[in-house]
Amino acid sequence: MTPETLFSLHGKTALVTGGATGIGRMAAEALVRAGARVLIASRKGDACEAVAAQLNALDAPGSAEGFAGDVGSAEGIDAIVADVKSRTETLDILMNNSGVTWGAPMGQFPHEAWEKVMNVNVAGVFDLTQKLLPMLMASAKDGDPARVINVGSVMGEIPMGDGAYSYSASKAAVMHLSKIMAKELAGYNVTVNSLAPGPFVSRMTAFATADEEKRAKVGSDVPLGRVGRDDDIAGCMLFLCGRGGAYVTGAIIPVSGGINVMSGHNIFEKAM
Repeated sequence: MTPETLFSLHGKTALVTGGATGIGRMAAEALVRAGARVLIASRKGDACEAVAAQLNALDAPGSAEGFAGDVGSAEGIDAIVADVKSRTETLDILMNNSGVTWGAPMGQFPHEAWEKVMNVNVAGVFDLTQKLLPMLMASAKDGDPARVINVGSVMGEIPMGDGAYSYSASKAAVMHLSKIMAKELAGYNVTVNSLAPGPFVSRMTAFATADEEKRAKVGSDVPLGRVGRDDDIAGCMLFLCGRGGAYVTGAIIPVSGGINVMSGHNIFEKAM
């Protein structure tokens, strides 16, 4: 087997939610470059269409198309499912990437911040997956399962809320839910894995990554000394969606530069 066939996604169809910006945009480009047909959905349909046009201009072996889609409500999810079914009969890859956050200090964190964030980040992931499951199951083949990739966060792995209490809790839920779904769907030849990213340049993190100086400051607190890059997401997607990931399910991939294993000082450091 050659590297080309190991990571090729020719003939595959993928849906990436929140694919117009940030990690979703990085993933969508990786999939297109690997030969997949990629459907990009987010609340801003015009942005998705613009990104699809940019990806189609790459002269890559795959293609992209964008449309509006909101995972924050049952009606919105039903509309996405209907749109996907109108565009394709098969779905090989689902990337649940859409997400929202909310930040406020303890004592000022509003109740509504829980409902909104959990609706999109957790309920949206579960409901969209279950409603697209028949399409994923129909596309699954022996030795080449359908793939679901859910986007969690390193903030859901270690206690570092930074005022984003509902976001951190929601991402912990996403990663635990991914393991539950992986266990239940393995018998249907569908793998479910999760990414747990650290800091990447995105609209959500623009307050901390908008320019090179800010990125350098944020990166200085990461064990590997930098913020994430497009290729870091691309490599994970090609592994999980390609032949290399065919025997992997229930995994949490820590794309966080080592933040996931930061644990503070050694217990006996002062005595050494």
